[in-house]
Parts: sequence; C-alpha cells; structure tokens
Amino acid sequence: MFFDEAQSYLLSLGHETLTIKLGLRNTERLLAALDNPHTAYLSVQIAGTNGKGSTAVMLESICRTAGIRVGLFTSPHLISITERIRIDGKDISEDEFARLTERVKQVAEALVRQGELQTLPTFFEHVTAIALLAFQEANIELAILETGLGGRLDSTTAAGAKIVAITPVSMDHEEYLGHTLAEIAMEKAAIIRPGVAAIIAPQAPQALAVIEQQCRTAGVAPRLLDDSLSILTSRNSDPKLGLRGRHQVVNATTAAAMAQSLRALGFIIPDEAIAKGLEAAEHRGRLELWDGRPPILFDGAHNPAAARALRDYLDEFVDQPIIMIFGAMRDKALHEMAAILFPVAARIVLTPLDNPRAATVEAMESAAPSDLDRSKLSRATSVDDAMRIARGMTPPTGLIVVTGSLYLVGAVQESHVAVHQPAN
Repeated sequence: MFFDEAQSYLLSLGHETLTIKLGLRNTERLLAALDNPHTAYLSVQIAGTNGKGSTAVMLESICRTAGIRVGLFTSPHLISITERIRIDGKDISEDEFARLTERVKQVAEALVRQGELQTLPTFFEHVTAIALLAFQEANIELAILETGLGGRLDSTTAAGAKIVAITPVSMDHEEYLGHTLAEIAMEKAAIIRPGVAAIIAPQAPQALAVIEQQCRTAGVAPRLLDDSLSILTSRNSDPKLGLRGRHQVVNATTAAAMAQSLRALGFIIPDEAIAKGLEAAEHRGRLELWDGRPPILFDGAHNPAAARALRDYLDEFVDQPIIMIFGAMRDKALHEMAAILFPVAARIVLTPLDNPRAATVEAMESAAPSDLDRSKLSRATSVDDAMRIARGMTPPTGLIVVTGSLYLVGAVQESHVAVHQPAN
C-alpha cells in the first residue's frame, strides 16, 4: 500500500468528526488482534477542552530533553496525517504510515469477516491503532496520547494510561458530550480510573466538582494545580516558555506536573530538563507566527475559551492593525467567538472551508456582533481568495491573523508554505 492509498482508505471510512462512534469495544478488539502493542510501553493520556495539545507537546519536549524515547499522538493534523504520529520529535514517514495502515486494515477486515466486529472501525479508531503499533515497533519508552473527543469512550482511553491529566474544561462538542459544563466534565473525568495518577489543571467550579467526585469514586488522590509555575520550586525563576500566550502557563504547569509524576514510575527527569523542555516546545497552529510582509499569526481558536485566549494575547502584545481571516465549523459557538474576536480587527475576511462541517460565509456574517461596522466585513470564495483579499488590505505595518479553526490554519499553511517560513 502506498501513502496515497492509505489516505484514501482512511478517508473512505468517513470524515472523522461526522462518523464518530464513541466506545472502546472496537479499539480494544482491534488492539487485541494486533497483539496489544500498547502494553510494550507506558502511556500517559491528556483530556480537556483547550490546551491538551499544547500540554502534550510540552511534555514531549521535556521527555526528549531528559533523553527519554517518546512517542506522541495528537489530532487533528494541519497538512499531513503523518503529523499525528511523532517518534522522538519526528513525524512518522509516509512509507511507514502506509505500511502500518495496510496491516491495521487487514486485521480490521478480518475481524469483520469473523464476526468479531459488525463494521469496520472508524477513521480515528484506525489511526489510534496505527499510532500505538508504530510506537511499539519504534521501541519507545513512553507514549503521550492526546484524547480526541471526551475521554470516557475515546479510542485513546483503550491504551490504559498510568498517568492522566485534565486541562481546563469548557463548552465544546455539546452534541457528543453534553449540554452543560458538568456533563462535559463527566465525560472527560472518566479517564480517571483506579490506580492512575491524576493531574488536574485549574477548572471552573462546576467542572472541578465533577472531576473530584470521579477521583473519589476511583479512589484516586488528584494533584490539583494552580495557574503558576511555582511547582518548579528548586529554580530561582520561572522558566521561559516556547509557546506564546499567558494561557500557556497553565498548560506548562500541567506538563511539568506530569513529568514529575513520571519520576515515580522510574523515569529520570531533572528539573533542568523540565525547564529546558518547556522553553524548546513548539506547537504548530497555536499562536504560531510566520515572518513576512505582512507577517501572519496562526491560531486555531475554535471555541469561546480559545478565542478569549487569542484575544487576550492580541490585546496585550499586538499594537499593529489586524486583518483577520476567519473560518469555522457550523457546529461551533459562532456568535460568541465573533463577539470576542471581531472587535479587535480592523478588517475581517470571512472564508468558507472545504469541509462538510464548515459554516457558510452567510452564517459567519450573521454571527457578527450587531454593533459591528459591516463595512469591516469582506466575503471570500475560498481560502486562497481570502489570503488575496487580506494581503490587499493589510497596511505595511499590519498583521494578518488566521483563526477560527485548525482546518483553516492547515489550509492556509498548505497553500503558502513555500512562500513563508515560521518565525523563530
């Protein structure tokens, strides 16, 4: 199987967010048929609404700095699906991804033929199995798994992580996880099982109450964090962070606490490795700045909490005119996101996305605050058209901000990667 064939097969299983089938049975059967590759190494799992990807890449950077052979599984990807599976800081190769996809495909099809499964596992279930198998073959020591959706029934939960963390919980994916903060927190808190070490980032009171109840039920004493890096008490000053934004302090604190918990499991991670790892961490599409004329700031803020983090950054650190390219999914809180982000922009270019969940330009326009000057809004017909419009209206001292969805960030970066390079 070639890489293009692997991609085509996975996409034939349906769009990952439209064919979600929450539950662990398929993944557990698939992993068992693959001889349970996840038992060859220790896993940690990160759930939450915002910050779980940043926390994951920070922990990966810490572990690599400490000399630990580590695998990282995240989602979604920006340009290539190979970005989701990293081994020692490098994306899996296309050839390796294709080879492992073929193996998982054959096993999955055999399970259906034998009646072990009624239908083929979903896109995300396949990719989770591919990642866990890749980690086994690479002889990693530690797998860092970012939960895809929720936690209780997410495929990554089947790996049986020994350390779990929950980043800040907020409203998102209500159609799958529940319509109240408590219901959403309950889905995410379910990764806390008897015998795990649980790291809990600062939470809203409603979410924290649910998480603490799950800890009591599981007999787990959680480590509750504050919003500072004071956990590194042996250092004279807080470490610098490689990721932009004050909200990253919470994610860095969570990653550092997870690293400290790994020490109890035999991993040697000095405080110096934690500090250097936090400073060296990179995360594409999250307050990622590309140099150029004009410069472009990418941030995949896809819900109100993430939009607020972006707005806080822009308010504090950006004093140049902002031309915003905005595109989002129709099932997101468009009115709230627009109310947070649109007022800070001098001009806003609304763009459709090549995605079955994408919001129409008309829907995004109607979501704009009622008191917003409508002359600030422009409509694009495509992502490329949006970039052309934005470039044409950005003054020499201006900044283009691309936000609203990681799918938008990926589409823009894929089209313009040859023209711009990320800033250091």
